[in-house]
Amino acid sequence: MIPDTLQEIMKKDGVVAIATLGPDGPHVVNTWHSYLKISQDGRLFIPAGYMHKTEANINHDPNVLITLGSSKVEGLHGTGAGYLIKGKARFVTSGPDFDFMKDKFSWLRATLAVTIETATQTW
Repeated sequence: MIPDTLQEIMKKDGVVAIATLGPDGPHVVNTWHSYLKISQDGRLFIPAGYMHKTEANINHDPNVLITLGSSKVEGLHGTGAGYLIKGKARFVTSGPDFDFMKDKFSWLRATLAVTIETATQTW
């Protein structure tokens, strides 16, 4: 389940960081809040235009860490809220999950589908 505060953050303008681990070590790539979509079964979908290093890392180790936040959302201690998402990811290049995102982002080459294991509010 996606917490209400996290859904509210996703509606605000901001940057998302996606961290993966490959044979060469950690790698971080960024995207925009507005690109994040939630599937009917609660997975997080992210359009991938490039993200080739991220894809290679996920093929090595499917664990991902994702952070996002907004100064415009009420947090744990006042204005400003952020989340750390831990999950398993895979790149999807065909089928319903790909088509769902391709309809929204004509430029994508794949859908990064993340099964969320935990979504922890950090501030």
